[in-house]
Amino acid sequence: MSADVRILAAEPGCHLFGDNGCGFEAPTIGMFFPEPWFANIPGSTGIDLYLVLLLVAVGAVLLLWSWFSRKLSLVPGRRQSVGEMLVLFIRDNITRPTMGAKGDSFIPFMTGIFTLILAMNFTGLIPGMLPVNSNLAFTAMFALVIYVMTIVIGIKHQGGWGYFRNQIFPPGMPKWIYVLVTPIEILSVFLIRPVTHALRLFATMFAGSLLLGVFAYGGWYMLNLSAEPVLAAVSVVYSGAALLGYIAFFVFEIAIMLIQAFVFTLLASLYLNQSLEAAH
Repeated sequence: MSADVRILAAEPGCHLFGDNGCGFEAPTIGMFFPEPWFANIPGSTGIDLYLVLLLVAVGAVLLLWSWFSRKLSLVPGRRQSVGEMLVLFIRDNITRPTMGAKGDSFIPFMTGIFTLILAMNFTGLIPGMLPVNSNLAFTAMFALVIYVMTIVIGIKHQGGWGYFRNQIFPPGMPKWIYVLVTPIEILSVFLIRPVTHALRLFATMFAGSLLLGVFAYGGWYMLNLSAEPVLAAVSVVYSGAALLGYIAFFVFEIAIMLIQAFVFTLLASLYLNQSLEAAH
């Protein structure tokens, strides 16, 4: 199935109002596995759509920050001011609340993570395309990078055994309770945390795209201008309602994309802080 489900979402001639006799075919997860581009060229395996969209997102982020940082000055112009506002947003809403002043050294990294994830989410706003983060491989890679960083930074600041001891033996508890707490902490810190970090972003982008596909499928299926005049008019009303639902959820999805980029970055900052706090 093509990823272009939001433009043409059903078989030609299959409509609700009419006598063509074919039923509604809802979108499936097949929409998230588009055929590679140019796969029909002899000797070629094609080009993966997600890889193309990833390159588009990375290129957009590089161009954006190149534009923000061009001709920097002590008295910022409008372009530089917008970039500084974004950096200050990350500092005041993510790094400072979670890491304090010691988190200032992580501001460039967190800003890059936030803008890249946001750009990878926004590829789903391109007509016929999908969010890069609706593919679990990409969100898992982000979560893996944060996971490795927390361990490396934790060992650097707390020592090898010190870091793992602080994670699995929370201080201030009676020794006997560690029999219950330690297995839970091991699962939480070293398995559940990175898995949920990846799944949260992936599942939201996946579900949002699928729901938009349902609106597109349903709107096309209910539209039948070739039916009898009365049925054709009714089909326009029903299809128009689906279109309004699509537009409303499309706007809502933009907000969700922003929130999920923020949440992923915020959690990354929290996890990194847990690797630093025992050293301060």
